[in-house]
Amino acid sequence: MILCALTFLLLLCLGVPIAFTILGASVAYFTLNPMLASIVAQRMSSSLESFPLLAVPFFIIAGGAMARGGIARRLYHLADGLVGHWWGGLAQVAVMNSLFLGAMSGSSNADAAIDARTIAPIMRERGYSNGFASVVSAASGVIAPIMPPSIGLIVYGLLTDTSIGRLFTGGVIPALLIAVALLATVRFAAKRRNYRPEREHRLPLKETAARAWSAAWALAMPVLLLVGLRGGWFTPTELGAMAAVYALVVGLVVYRGFGLGEIYPLLRESALTTANVLFIIAAASVFSLILALEQVPQQMVTALLSISDNKYVVLLVINLLLLVLGTMLEGLALLIILVPILLEVTRSLGIDPVHFGIVLVFNTTIGSITPPVGTVLFTVCSITRCSIEEFASESVPFLVALIGVLMLLTFVPSLVTFLPDLLF
Repeated sequence: MILCALTFLLLLCLGVPIAFTILGASVAYFTLNPMLASIVAQRMSSSLESFPLLAVPFFIIAGGAMARGGIARRLYHLADGLVGHWWGGLAQVAVMNSLFLGAMSGSSNADAAIDARTIAPIMRERGYSNGFASVVSAASGVIAPIMPPSIGLIVYGLLTDTSIGRLFTGGVIPALLIAVALLATVRFAAKRRNYRPEREHRLPLKETAARAWSAAWALAMPVLLLVGLRGGWFTPTELGAMAAVYALVVGLVVYRGFGLGEIYPLLRESALTTANVLFIIAAASVFSLILALEQVPQQMVTALLSISDNKYVVLLVINLLLLVLGTMLEGLALLIILVPILLEVTRSLGIDPVHFGIVLVFNTTIGSITPPVGTVLFTVCSITRCSIEEFASESVPFLVALIGVLMLLTFVPSLVTFLPDLLF
């Protein structure tokens, strides 16, 4: 286990991609156990032999089609109609736009990249600093992994055998709370920096309604998700397939945002994204096996319960631990590695798996916008050409707001469990 840990730290310090870091550390472990070496390939392949896991590529295709199909533009106009008259109007629009897009993409990287490419340049033209525009794009992307259809929640549901339908509905109220916290933070910062509203007065109700009607096909998708799951019409996998078909039809036929010739590049891009996600899952599954062989979950349970038998104290310790680890490890890999360990702890304390899933995914997503290894941070900064130092200094109030929401969700479980208990 020592060789495995040293290899992991060495590869991480060398900047090796996290999937290969995890796999390299796992291979190092099994070099000392040659009788078990064949397990690596077997474990990687068997971890992907899951029917529910097919939902991941389907939702990735749906998100890509939504982004390309003219839907993002209509959602932007709707968001502008709703909050463009507030202080920091363009930044407020970016947050609202992410709330809408998050209900389609399920990916913080995809959502933040859209804002960084479309809204951030306009913000800079209107006098916003590049750092502020970049941070707003990245921070608002945190909403997507909590709002259904979240790829992180699908993976958590598979790892813990938790109802994905309950997880999806459990993410709705937290996603709205995150959006409210970010809107308030933008308003606070905008008034201090004199980032003016886009217009003096709110749009007439008639015009706002017209913009909502124009985006109706886009807004119908999250309704399809929740109604389909609640009604038992689809499994999450079947729902992913329906969402992909729906997004392609809307983009091709209704909004005509792309043509038949663009379907192949869309599918190719989705396949590459899917391969990245699934390779991390496969590599992390081998690492999880090592943790099980070394009885790390049992040791972790003993260590955490020795601190306190109060579930809220233990949840606080877990949150602090994850916030630190999230600055060094990619969120999805962290999720896959730690869920088998922490699941034993939560079960022994009677913590609701849906509540814990939302808190865990949200926590690891916050890590994606923090240096030094934040994937969303690097995605946005590579697009906006913002320095890491400027991003880090501008991100402080937004991180405070996000951590505040995290603590609220941690200590008030009903904010997560209310909708699942009501609908299911």
